[in-house]
Amino acid sequence: QYSPDSVAGADGEIDPTEVTFPGCSCRRSSCVPPECPCLSRGHSDSSLSLRLPEQQEQPFSRPVFECNSLCQCGEGCQNRLVQRGLQLRLQVFRTASKGWGVRALEPIPRGSFVCEYAGEVLGFAEARRRIQAQKPQDSNYIIAVREHLHDGRVMETFVDPTRVGNVGRFLNHSCEPNLFMVPVRVDSMVPKLALFAAADIAAGEELSYDYSGRFHNSPGASREHKPLEEENSLRKPCYCGSRTCASFLPWDSSLFSTP
Repeated sequence: QYSPDSVAGADGEIDPTEVTFPGCSCRRSSCVPPECPCLSRGHSDSSLSLRLPEQQEQPFSRPVFECNSLCQCGEGCQNRLVQRGLQLRLQVFRTASKGWGVRALEPIPRGSFVCEYAGEVLGFAEARRRIQAQKPQDSNYIIAVREHLHDGRVMETFVDPTRVGNVGRFLNHSCEPNLFMVPVRVDSMVPKLALFAAADIAAGEELSYDYSGRFHNSPGASREHKPLEEENSLRKPCYCGSRTCASFLPWDSSLFSTP
């Protein structure tokens, strides 16, 4: 079932459509920092085009908050980007060796928002149950995003577009991707998993991101580890074809292990 936005999972544990953030009282057509509390909460560049060089210089990144449904600003506010959804012409196509993939049908400038990775938002228990129920030959679409907070806590978001999702479901992994993922919050602490162009992308070029989360993150941000020999049977080969290809798709054992 196609859905442009994430929905509550079958476990009913998390509702991504719930509105819990207060709105701003900005009367401008477009909000500006520091007057706007939404922009003041986190990153102040709504276009996110400045995130790329900034993240190379700092070991952390500030969270991103867009204006929400309770805000007084207009629909044309520059701090409403990801919530507008897909604006580009993309195409799902059959690749030579990776199954389905997604390519751009128009040039995409570096720093542009491309699409969201939308699906069912699950709690940890349901995400692990679904992972463990999969057969080795099954495709896994469940993504686990972990945000490391300054006080040592880790916020986890699990999104599964296997049954309900959008075009982001068909994006392939690459060890040298042209997209990177940013959790963007609009109405609540449940983030939208937004994908942005990491470089200028030409029309016809396949779109990809790094499933492990290493790309544009600090080295210790991923839980990926060198798997034990008996775990290799669960790993899937990587066909990205990049010069630095790791030969296998990223591996995270936390959802496979028992508590």
